[in-house]
Amino acid sequence: MIALIACLTVAVWAYLIFLHHGFWRGVRADLEQRYRRMGAQSKPSAPDSSDMGFVRAKVQAAGSSFYWAMRFLPVRKREALFAIYAFCREVDDIADGDLAREDKIVALDRWRQKIEQLYAGNPGDEITRALAPAVVDFKLRKRDFIAVIEGMDMDARGPIVAPPLEELDLYCDRVASAVGRLCIHAFGEATPAGERVADHLGRALQLTNILRDVDEDAAIDRLYLPAEHLAAAGIAVVTPRDVACDARLPQVIAAVGVMAEQAFANSEAAIALCDKDAVRPAVIMMRVYRQHLDRLRANDWKPVPPLRGFARIKANAAKLWTAVHYGLFRA
Repeated sequence: MIALIACLTVAVWAYLIFLHHGFWRGVRADLEQRYRRMGAQSKPSAPDSSDMGFVRAKVQAAGSSFYWAMRFLPVRKREALFAIYAFCREVDDIADGDLAREDKIVALDRWRQKIEQLYAGNPGDEITRALAPAVVDFKLRKRDFIAVIEGMDMDARGPIVAPPLEELDLYCDRVASAVGRLCIHAFGEATPAGERVADHLGRALQLTNILRDVDEDAAIDRLYLPAEHLAAAGIAVVTPRDVACDARLPQVIAAVGVMAEQAFANSEAAIALCDKDAVRPAVIMMRVYRQHLDRLRANDWKPVPPLRGFARIKANAAKLWTAVHYGLFRA
């Protein structure tokens, strides 16, 4: 999930480039007028400064450029996304941390209770108090926060190994699409089309992550490739590491790649129905992640080793060009 937020950072930088560019063309004024029409007539609520200080410190401590990208957004959006990020980081760290399985489950259940308290009007810690104004201002939904926790719970109770397709789809919805639904609201596209963008793009990005990280996941005894596709390729699941070394693995990766491509296509169709400015970050995330899928296809669907040296510099330059290109010129 944090990998998706890291990609969102690139998208936000492009969004900021667009806003700066738009200023000189008079676009920023138009956007601000639109936001005023969309916003409440009363002065928007604001989180307590000490709570936001805690959240900002947590985001900054994560060592992500997400913090600096967010710093340049309008205040309400910035504070909402900071709080969403801090929440996601908190539950993700529980699921992937060193706690014992039982302790992870207890810690995540505590977060369910915190979200319930938030929506009952009684947020009990810095993160939920920072989230409270965003819940009101951007109509963030309780079920999306709970879905993220449930996705982390699936990993905490795991490890997940060769899930059925239905379970894999549920996992993608919880750890990726639910985060997208929270973010799409904060970016101002809380429409049925925006919901479809979050649902389809979240699945596309998570499936791409799964294909990219087969070896890395196998090293920690996880295998997110679906049981049905493994069986179709004749691969008997003994351990994730055995599957990662199987010569028939590219057949499975290709089949899941088709799933990802369909999700990307569905995302693109939904994006066409949205306000192009609001969904720019989604467009950029889609373009960046499609590059990962393209590299897998070019490698005959064999796992691609992590990029290093010049190859990594080249890939990062391609991401930057994608951000600038779609941030300035296209939606």
